[in-house]
Amino acid sequence: MPTSPTRPQPKQTNGADTKNATPHQRRLQAVQRSVVKAGCDALLIMAPQDIRYLTGFRGEDSAAIVHGDGLVVVSDFRFQEELNALDGVAEVVIRTGSMTRAITDVIGDLSPERLAVQAEQMTLETRRELARNVGARLLKETVGLLRDVRVIKDEDEIKSIQRAVKLQEEALEATLETIGVSQRESEIAAKLEFAMKARDSEGTAFSTIAAAGANGSLPHAVPGAAKTKTGSTLLIDWGARMGGYCGDMTRTVAFKRWPEKMEEIYKVVLEAQEAAIEAIRPGMTGKEADAVARDIITRAGYGEAFGHSLGHGLGLDVHEHPRLSRQSDEVLKPGMVVTIEPGVYIPGLGGVRIEDDVVITDSGARNLSSLPKDIEWATR
Repeated sequence: MPTSPTRPQPKQTNGADTKNATPHQRRLQAVQRSVVKAGCDALLIMAPQDIRYLTGFRGEDSAAIVHGDGLVVVSDFRFQEELNALDGVAEVVIRTGSMTRAITDVIGDLSPERLAVQAEQMTLETRRELARNVGARLLKETVGLLRDVRVIKDEDEIKSIQRAVKLQEEALEATLETIGVSQRESEIAAKLEFAMKARDSEGTAFSTIAAAGANGSLPHAVPGAAKTKTGSTLLIDWGARMGGYCGDMTRTVAFKRWPEKMEEIYKVVLEAQEAAIEAIRPGMTGKEADAVARDIITRAGYGEAFGHSLGHGLGLDVHEHPRLSRQSDEVLKPGMVVTIEPGVYIPGLGGVRIEDDVVITDSGARNLSSLPKDIEWATR
């Protein structure tokens, strides 16, 4: 494995047998095709999740260059041991100077005619420095090259998301057994995050939301000192991470009994969520999926209280494409994993959101979540 900032000998991957290729090789081949379609012959990647997608490596302060013959990862001494695992996946350069200098040297050895850069990921400072080093005319700003490949999940990715969902469901069930009235939101969130980590979650997919009573009207409430109460609700939005991939679910429960208005809202949101999961299918646009749930909530008189989108893509990042929103023309395709999370929020009273993760199949959608959500289960 090279330990100096020079280009190693490339591995031939562009013409590799796709049938016998590993998941990482197939992903690289898909990105290589996207680079060619963009009119380039190499791509500089700065986003850590994109590098992990192609290699499995999760260290920070690294870069990757996709080219016609393979992939080069530029990192530093801190990750040298972990990078040994990339043998057969990518060539590795361990830099001894600045990142931009090391990238410049690799680009010089590769001699691409046109280098794509991730405009949505690269800082202006890095862009300017790189342009000074290699020439501005070599660079082509692109948006979404990796996003458009990552939006379709392969079997390994779906399995990782399924594992995250299963783990977080088990963690919530265990945590709910310990929750009663007069418990602080912050304590509940901490218990749930501990339960996930104790089950080997790679941390959390995002900061856990635990919103008691009226705080539930805040879609992204921050857990604090508010306490659970008899006859009041608790909204929990939580996510585990397995193999780098995120789960993202929400449940709303009530203690002992439901406030009359909140019980009505719960039933409306549950109907909307289940209808959307039943209706979603390949070929449908994001706005069409959103409309299934939104129309039900609107007919019930709560349309103005459903202010966010129906859902979003899920993967290495907790928020990915496609978007299931009123503005989204993105077409759903088999292999996409999305959240279905309608919600109704009433200031001063609280909120109800119910969220599951589903994978688009050839004929519809398969729910990766199995946690109950009927109102009997949600009454603790």
